[in-house]
Amino acid sequence: MKNFDSNFVHTVYFWLKNPDNVEDRKAFETSIMKFMRDSKYAKTKFVGVPPKATRDVVDGSFTYSLVVSFESADAQTKYQTEEAHNLFVAESSNLWTKVIVYDSLGI
Repeated sequence: MKNFDSNFVHTVYFWLKNPDNVEDRKAFETSIMKFMRDSKYAKTKFVGVPPKATRDVVDGSFTYSLVVSFESADAQTKYQTEEAHNLFVAESSNLWTKVIVYDSLGI
């Protein structure tokens, strides 16, 4: 993982159609890790799964999360159209039922 860049943070939550399917999880993990390895713009590259929620305010309903930081909003825009991102979407979009994105600019 590269150093966290607080200029622009892109947080994505994925809900797989079949979250208990081992083959689907492996396919998703292989694709997203390849995407993170090959992205030319992402600085921080974190992929995670929800821990067991211990408080009511914690939403652990997602299957995977992705946290990526960028040096600028322009770099994030380029990331959205780069080949690695397009390949990830082509390979994995059939596996998920829902995706929510939260983008933040540092203050």
